[in-house]
Amino acid sequence: MLIGITGRLAAGKETLTGFFRDKDFKYYESSRVLREELEKRNIEITRTNMQNLGDKWRREYGPGALMKKLLEKINPNENCIIDSLRNAGEADYLRQNVQDFVLIAITADQKLRWERMQKRGKPSDPKTWKEFLIVDERDYFDANNPMGQQVRECIKKADYLIINKDINESMKKIEEIWEEIKERC
Repeated sequence: MLIGITGRLAAGKETLTGFFRDKDFKYYESSRVLREELEKRNIEITRTNMQNLGDKWRREYGPGALMKKLLEKINPNENCIIDSLRNAGEADYLRQNVQDFVLIAITADQKLRWERMQKRGKPSDPKTWKEFLIVDERDYFDANNPMGQQVRECIKKADYLIINKDINESMKKIEEIWEEIKERC
């Protein structure tokens, strides 16, 4: 089984993937492929540079380009999780090319996500509210770029949606999803 994760910035994707890693799912991060390529090119690793590279690959090689690169690294006989799908074409590509694919979306209130982002302090995270709003809007849906970030459209394609208001309620929902899909593993 291959589980794809999509969702808003700082919505709880790490908690969700952690749950499945504890169930022995092999973890793949889509941004890792982008980071590796930026390192090869000696380009600073920032969220914007990763987004730009992902957009470029989708324009040049099709909307599923990033997932195609990831599938080359994945053993089809292993249970895997991919964090995170950012373009609807990625979800479509996996549905067409993976026999047992499930897409889980997670979202949360914008202010809550900003607070979480400030606490986690990843180097690629925006440092001000204004920067956050710009990055969050581009990530959610870049109307000017169909090969760009389209988390909104990915969420619409999800098999399951978690609205992460409270960690205890979210963990219950994750457990429910697991109960529904574990027989397929």
